[in-house]
Amino acid sequence: MAKKQSSHRVLKATFALLLLAGVAVGGWLWQQYKGFADTPIALSDAERILVVERGDGFQDILGKLRALGVDEGHDLQWKALAHEMQVISRLQVGDYSIRHGITPRELLKRLESGKVIQHRFTLVEGWNFRELRAALARDETLVQQLPALDDAAVMAALGRAGQHPEGRFLPETYHYTRGASDLDLLRRAALAMDKAVADAWAARAPDLPIETPEQLLILASIIEKETGKAAERPEIAGVFSRRLKLGMRLQTDPTVIYGMGSAYAGNIRRSDLTTDTPYNTYTRAGLPPTPIALAGREALMAAANPADGKTLYFVARGDGSHVFSATLAEHNRAVACYQLKRCR
Repeated sequence: MAKKQSSHRVLKATFALLLLAGVAVGGWLWQQYKGFADTPIALSDAERILVVERGDGFQDILGKLRALGVDEGHDLQWKALAHEMQVISRLQVGDYSIRHGITPRELLKRLESGKVIQHRFTLVEGWNFRELRAALARDETLVQQLPALDDAAVMAALGRAGQHPEGRFLPETYHYTRGASDLDLLRRAALAMDKAVADAWAARAPDLPIETPEQLLILASIIEKETGKAAERPEIAGVFSRRLKLGMRLQTDPTVIYGMGSAYAGNIRRSDLTTDTPYNTYTRAGLPPTPIALAGREALMAAANPADGKTLYFVARGDGSHVFSATLAEHNRAVACYQLKRCR
């Protein structure tokens, strides 16, 4: 009986020791875990970019962090921290800036918050749709959907089936996050252009020789292509407005070039000016059938509110500015001076 009691006491003592050891180990592991969660991460560079893509699980993200040089903590510690913070299934897609000194806890908070890097894409005034598509194709951050679509299919995908794509997108800088597609960006730019045209049309002068917002957009695109200096937009608009009122042909080279398409090799010949196309404003009266380029807000407002005056002609000086003339004789002298270098 005494032996049994002694053995029982030994077992109790052993269990107590094991329990104490377990508590001690558990306490040590807890301290290690807490220390890991709030210890700054050491990176060799000041900043690294973590790309979280659609479909990435937590283990995928952790693998990407390791590839960026984040060596702190065991995988189990990262997973335990994510579970403790209840973020393991709430990490958002995007590009994240990971800086030297951020803690694991702060990093996971950032991934949950969706504070991603904002990317930028700029649509440039005067671009045609071919140039816009090429620029979008060069952007490696955007999801590429356009290459599989022709122009008509692009417009159908934007909910604008049957609409000509030229000039339908507002030129300005658009911010987006990873995961956005080229179609997403075009959709935003198309809606922005709709609003810009509506705003310009609502603010138009009462005696414009154009009848619809569509005609306003077409005229603005021509003004955009003819303008080398921003301050001249209203005066160029005035020339075109007066010509339309008088029934004069616009006789503007950018429309001829657009109508030539791929045949344009950098120079307009006299034969090009007399070769009829729907866009040749030397052979046809009025406006061309569609815009010829992206028109910015200033060009739209110039088309809606052209400058008063009597000028009907202009010729480029060669520095981006123009000489404006009220008569053909004045214009011919300006052409001789600035185009033929025969100034008198």
